[in-house]
Amino acid sequence: MTDSSLSQAEYDAITDAAAHWCTRLHAIDCTAQERIAFEHWRDAHPLHAFEYEAMLEIWEIAGDLPRPDAVEPISHSRPVMPWRTLGIAAAVCALAVPLALYGGWNMGWLPNSYQHFEARETVRQVILSDGSQVELNLGSELTFSNYKDQRQVTLEKGEAFFSVSDDASHPFILKAADGRIRVTGTRFNVWMYEDQVRVNLIEGSGLVSSNDDLVGNGMRLGPATQARYKRGDFTPQISQTDANDNSLAWRSGKLVLDNLELNDALPLINRYLSKPVMVADHNTGSIRLGGIYNIKELNSLVASLPKVLPVYLTRNKEGNPVLNSIPQQAPKS
Repeated sequence: MTDSSLSQAEYDAITDAAAHWCTRLHAIDCTAQERIAFEHWRDAHPLHAFEYEAMLEIWEIAGDLPRPDAVEPISHSRPVMPWRTLGIAAAVCALAVPLALYGGWNMGWLPNSYQHFEARETVRQVILSDGSQVELNLGSELTFSNYKDQRQVTLEKGEAFFSVSDDASHPFILKAADGRIRVTGTRFNVWMYEDQVRVNLIEGSGLVSSNDDLVGNGMRLGPATQARYKRGDFTPQISQTDANDNSLAWRSGKLVLDNLELNDALPLINRYLSKPVMVADHNTGSIRLGGIYNIKELNSLVASLPKVLPVYLTRNKEGNPVLNSIPQQAPKS
């Protein structure tokens, strides 16, 4: 699977492969190795599984087709589905699945374009099949599906900045945690860490909901506004973006911490770490941290924290670094 949208040739190749697997898996001599290979193919792209399931439904048609009067059995007199029938079934499947895909598109059930993107150790710029531009921060992952009635993005993890192409009749919906952001043409940033989500709208307008199951479109966001929510929140918290907001500093490779308590600073830091840093208690979490840091060097920041803060490092049983505040000595009388 590639990052670019599927071409007609790629759709045809998926159809042909699905017909092949439909034939082989119903053959008496299908091997265990072939079944493993099929599972790898099926899991490689959502449309693979859909097309195969569609073929299984149509396979019954082949069972009702006329069969030759005599079929040469293999050893041990085990019955085998005639290859003529298998060929007809594959042909029927090859014709029917594109029709099913077309019907699924018209019903709004299936996308006509699917893309998956990851940014690991470098910031990455990508273009979605609708023309929207996305900048992915380190350690980020998202998928894009273009449906007939909407454009849908799922932010699996990390952070992304979106410049959405304007199409009022084809809304752009981003899902993060249990919430969603609905826009048409606008520019906005979405940060996600574990169950926390923060949305910064730069220009345009949008609707934000913290729970996709709730009735309604959500709360309105305008330029220079921010929404925050956690998984399970009934509604997001909306506020004006501070004039000195540094949430987009990552696009320049920086993390800016403006005298934040460790309870607020650590989620911003931990987003880049393989082992999140913990705080031992409330007193430690209330210690403040500031500064400008390179997002690629945050592992070294953790080791240096005892040099700039009244803390020392330990590790919990899972191996996570734990910050502990140094007890203040009472002044001598």
